[in-house]
Amino acid sequence: MRRGRKVLAWVVGIFVLLIILIILFIALFDWNRLKPTINEKVSEAIGRPFAINGDLSAHWSREPGEDGLVSLIPWPHFTALDISVANPDWAKTKQFATLQSLQFRLSPFPLISHRIVVPEIRLGQPNIDLERVKNGNNTWTFKMPESTGPSEWQLELNAIVFDKGHIDFNDATNQIAMGIDVTPLSKGIPFDEIMAQQEKDSRAQANKTNGATAKTMAKSGADEKDRQDETKKKQVYLFAWDAKGTYKKSTVEAKAKTGGVLALRDANRPFPVQADARFGDTHIAFVGTLTDPLNVGALDIRLWFSGTSMSHLYDLTGITLPDTPPFATEGHLKANLKKGASVFTYENFTGKVGGSDLGGSLTFNTGGQRPSLTGKLKSNQLLFSDLAPLIGGGSNAEKNERGDSVKQPDDKVIPVEPFKTDRWNAMDADVEFTGVHIVHGDRLPVDNLYTHLTMKNAVLTLDPLKFGVASGTVGSNIHVDGSTTPMKGTFNMGARHLKLKELFPKLAPGDTTLGELNGDASLTAVGNSPAALLGSSNGEIKLLINDGAISSSLLELAGLNVGSYAVNKLFGDETVKINCMAADLVATNGDMDSKLFAFDTEKALINVTGDIDFKSEKLNLDIVPHTKGFRLFSLRSPLYVHGTMKNPSVGVHPGPLILRGGGAIALAVFAAPVAALAALAVPESGKADATQCKPLLDDLKSAPPKAPPPGKTQAQANAGQKK
Repeated sequence: MRRGRKVLAWVVGIFVLLIILIILFIALFDWNRLKPTINEKVSEAIGRPFAINGDLSAHWSREPGEDGLVSLIPWPHFTALDISVANPDWAKTKQFATLQSLQFRLSPFPLISHRIVVPEIRLGQPNIDLERVKNGNNTWTFKMPESTGPSEWQLELNAIVFDKGHIDFNDATNQIAMGIDVTPLSKGIPFDEIMAQQEKDSRAQANKTNGATAKTMAKSGADEKDRQDETKKKQVYLFAWDAKGTYKKSTVEAKAKTGGVLALRDANRPFPVQADARFGDTHIAFVGTLTDPLNVGALDIRLWFSGTSMSHLYDLTGITLPDTPPFATEGHLKANLKKGASVFTYENFTGKVGGSDLGGSLTFNTGGQRPSLTGKLKSNQLLFSDLAPLIGGGSNAEKNERGDSVKQPDDKVIPVEPFKTDRWNAMDADVEFTGVHIVHGDRLPVDNLYTHLTMKNAVLTLDPLKFGVASGTVGSNIHVDGSTTPMKGTFNMGARHLKLKELFPKLAPGDTTLGELNGDASLTAVGNSPAALLGSSNGEIKLLINDGAISSSLLELAGLNVGSYAVNKLFGDETVKINCMAADLVATNGDMDSKLFAFDTEKALINVTGDIDFKSEKLNLDIVPHTKGFRLFSLRSPLYVHGTMKNPSVGVHPGPLILRGGGAIALAVFAAPVAALAALAVPESGKADATQCKPLLDDLKSAPPKAPPPGKTQAQANAGQKK
């Protein structure tokens, strides 16, 4: 027993002595002697020059919070000053990272079981320089030595603390140059508080951008779920980020908040993120969580967008969107983030574009040959004027506001702004849009809109593009190939059962029953703007109106000033019944020629000849009246409409008056273009028969317009068929 006690006493004594010697060694040893060895070993491990340039020291201190005998054992505390990690030789800056100081402490007892437990690392004034060049080389990828197998030692790091840090990020591949300050918050901020403040700030910005109010930006079910999500409620934001710089030539200012640094390592715990950023004239903000952030796993955020035009989101998101008036949206964004195959879903979003509301869900998939955008959009109240930017319309002031460099010439009506076809091949699309109610003035009673848009290999198709107009429909399909320069387009349109009383409500006398308008158009064209397309168009347009009525004052009310002038010269200001109007117009290289353009009224047959040159926007039309029967009614000389679409010139041709009593002459005039027009002659005794336009309507149905291939005239197409 005595021998056993002696052995135990010696063991305990030696153990205590070893602890004392270790304490004395750590306390009295000049740790700066180890700096060359440490610098060399770390440099070999990371493949970069590493250096502790300042003092390296250690001291002992009891660990607060420990209980019992363990609390009596002091822990070693290490401090290293002025640390640097070098950049590769090709980098613009010499240092990858610098630290004013590095402090950490070790738990001694776990060392026995080959565990290195570091409760906390404190970094003093960290500065990091991140750089990537065009060939893909970057400064944050280290050449680590090949592993020879699993290490016997395990590292447990529980916290990283720093007072303030700075990151410089320069990426030539994505054209990013950014300076970022990172600051610990004085106290953690809970998710609910961050969400409430960001919602308030984003809606204030939306209201400033385009007048969107909280009522307009209605909460969706997904938004309410954000507030009730218990997982998100537990999230706490610990760090603030402040970034300034440029992204693809646009200035960037952003403020953000995130969770703690070590929360990044937990793949199963959502990492809280928040940001409020400006990219040029676009504002983007979000609040939510990022799962498995080190491997970029999944994103679940509330997202706000606002800006002067949706097209400006292209540089930021890679999504091809059209030019629009100022917009603002908010919704819920979920994303599965995988390299080369991420899927983003912006679900149940609401918003405002110009004066129109907008809502729906969109999915953007980055996988496949090219990214794709799919979804359904809906506007319950769509302002017709908000569609103008889609085809380059709007005033020069509006163009300037949304950053368009191409200004509309003062003497031109048709938009000259080119379509951004260089973006069409960046992605494919399959999107449906419904405009439930279209708001417009009385001059154009468009009721609703539906279109199915697809884009594949830079070919844009709208099939159908359908409007509800005056209790009738205007249906069309548009096919535009943006893969060629200039692009090629095919346009087919049909108008059916448009009620004249609704089409021109101010035009209808109370005691007159107005008929309806029917028509078809088929055109092909080449060009990169609406003006270029119309200026090169080939094809045919056929229109038919039966049982109408006109007067100059009513036309003035409808805003048809040229027409009101012509009617006043022909008939004075009385209301004149139209039995039938027929038009057959042929376009050749943008020159629209009147193959047939005739009115049959109760008092005269009126023939319109000439052409409209869409390339120059010049008008060259003659209006020739022919009196019916021997009435006490005097028609004046033929009229002309010259000038341009912007500034038309209307007047009376000089020369002799048209012969009266020319019913036979009138029929002879129209017999050549279309023989069926003979049936339009009105009996002297009675009212017009509703079927007087039937022969022409039958002709319209049996022989609809057919355009030649894009870039060819009808004559060239016919010549090719004969060969």
